[in-house]
Parts: sequence; structure tokens; C-alpha cells
Amino acid sequence: MISVEDALAACLGLAAPVGTETVPLTAAGGRVLAAPVTATRDQPPFSASAMDGYAVRDMEAIPGRRLKVVGEAPAGHYWHGTIGPGEALRIFTGAPLPDGTDRVVIQEDVTRDGDRITLGRDLGSGHNVRPSGADFVAGDTMQAPRRLSPADVALAAAMNVPLLTVSRKPSVALIATGDELVTPGEEPRPDQIIASNTYGLKARIEAEGAEARLLPIARDNRDSLEQVFDLAAGADLIVTVGGASVGDHDLVGDVAAALGLDRAFYKVAMRPGKPLMAGRLGDAVLLGLPGNPVSAMVCGELFLIPMLHAMMGLPTGARPRMRARLGVDLDANGPREHYMRADVSAGEDLPVITPYGSQDSSLLTVLSGASGLLVRPVDAPRARVGDIVEYVPLNKMF
Repeated sequence: MISVEDALAACLGLAAPVGTETVPLTAAGGRVLAAPVTATRDQPPFSASAMDGYAVRDMEAIPGRRLKVVGEAPAGHYWHGTIGPGEALRIFTGAPLPDGTDRVVIQEDVTRDGDRITLGRDLGSGHNVRPSGADFVAGDTMQAPRRLSPADVALAAAMNVPLLTVSRKPSVALIATGDELVTPGEEPRPDQIIASNTYGLKARIEAEGAEARLLPIARDNRDSLEQVFDLAAGADLIVTVGGASVGDHDLVGDVAAALGLDRAFYKVAMRPGKPLMAGRLGDAVLLGLPGNPVSAMVCGELFLIPMLHAMMGLPTGARPRMRARLGVDLDANGPREHYMRADVSAGEDLPVITPYGSQDSSLLTVLSGASGLLVRPVDAPRARVGDIVEYVPLNKMF
């Protein structure tokens, strides 16, 4: 067995960027920006009114001052002319400031009578003007790589860039294995169970911005496994679930080897998730996950998600960890790193993390309720309530 750290390093060594493509802004949300975006103009491109009111010369913004209104400028319409002494322009939010003015008095501070206005007693100190280029100027860039948030897409639009270069979505083929499995909605025999792992993994993969396709369940014989592997052609990453242990019916490793798998490792010193393997199979990367539901999902979070990040050109490494105070006493840990499903709640200085009483790797109800994975290092000593520990936060879509 190898350590979790070494297994992750091997997985990341297999995962190379899958290339880029160009997409319109309407399809860019959530994608990974692969090339910087450069602004083609200043924003705002002119000094603009920040409020509805009256554009005046700052020197004439005097309480009680009477000014003549000589025109009106709604947003999107530049008022041609120059504001002279004793004059003001009715102006609306976003409209260009006319020549000769450098301040907007908000309409609430003005009394109007026909084409005359009288400024109020308290005008405040702000000019209510958005200077040209206050947000960004032509040539400013939005750096890559980054996952494009809605605000990032809005920024690219404001920069007047209609097309973005993004990382191609990695294609992931998911293969569930086992004679005991049936697809959700089918009627299982008394000795069968419902396939769940690949459905959870598909949701997690797609939430991360990759594409996942569910292949037919591979049965516990070589012909079935080989046929389903054939259906995975074209995938960047093939993820098998189950069939990677050492039982007589666990054939994934043997069949993959016969198909040319260059295996990087097999078995990791962790729980849940010991029977994990990875390698290269032709043009694809193969990640073999354990068959128990919690084991598959936890290994997916710790290994599959970092691999997808590497394939999309994002910074790589272990899933981020946070610190919390322990909510219960824990016995000493053994020779495998333990990822315990746990509840994370608010605390005085740090969150409080409390592992669930049952850590059986078949219990999806426990995983569904968990908000973090409490990490118990190899050979960790007994821990007491209040001790500071580390945990991996769980995305609630997970």
C-alpha cells in the first residue's frame, strides 16, 4: 500500500490538461478560463452620473443657489453643449456628464420651479460622479486560469469580449461493475442491489464542470468488462467502480491489464477506500474506485476531483482542509489514514466537528448528512474533546 499523499501525486501525474475551446459569453458560466481576457475599452467610457439629479459646476454647488436648467440627459444620450455659470443640466444615472460640470446634486436636494432649481441646505460632500475608467481601462486583464463566476462573465461582457477561451470539459466514462447491481427503477432479484455510486459520481463530476456518461453495468465476466471498456472509447478519464479488490470475481485490474493498462499503483493506506488503483489505458487515464458507496464517493472527492482540476488547467493539489475543534473523544487511529463522515457546526473560535457514530462504508445516509470528512492521520494518538483537528469540507451537492 502507498500513502494517500503518494497516491494523489501519482493520480495528478497521470492527469494532463485536455485542451481548450472558444465559447460565447452565454455558455461561459462555470467554465475554466484558459487565456486572459483583455478589456477593449475603458469602463465607464466617460465620466457618468452616479445618481438622478442635476449636473452643475462644483464651485456653484452652494446651499440656496438658484440655477437655470438648460437641458436634459437620460442614460444613453449625450447632451451636446457646455454648462456655463448659473446653469444646470437635468441628468439621470449612467448618463455622460456634460462639458463644464464636475458634480451631480441629487434630485432629493433640489427644489424645482419651471426651468429654475434651488439647491437645498445640506448637499453633502460627494460629487456623485463615476470617473472615466474607474472600473477598468483598455488593456486591463482578467487573469487565467479561473473558474468563471457570474461576476466574471459580467466583467468579460463589460470589457466587450464576446468570446472566451476556456478549457475543454474533460470527458469521463463511468463504469459500475458487478452481477449484484441493477439500474435504478429496475426490479432487483432478492440477491441484488441498486447501482448508486456512478449516479452520485456523475452528479459530482458535472458539478465540477466536466462531462460524465454512464455506461452499461459491466458484469463479473471478461467478455462483459471488455465490451463496456470498448464503449468508453474517446473518454479522457475512465472511472470504474468496484471489481478492483482481490476476490475471485474482481476482474477489473486483470481485464484492464490485458487491454494495455500501465498501472501506477494499487491499494492506498486509507479508509474508506483501500482498493484504489490508477494508471494509463491507451489515450485515457483509468481510476479504479472501490465498490462500497461511501468509499467510492470519498475517493472521488479526494482523487477524482483534483484530477479533473488538473485536466481543466486549474491549480492542483489535495482538497483544501480546514481546522475545527473536536466534539467528542476519539480512540487512537491505526496504520491507515481515516476520513470520518462528520457534522460541522458553529463554535466560539473554530467550528466544532463531530464524527457520526457509525462509519460503515456502505451507509449513504451518513454520507448524505455529512458536512465534512474528519481526517485522522496514520497512527494518530487518542484525541479529546476540544482538540484542534483537520477536516475536508464537503460540497453539499456531494
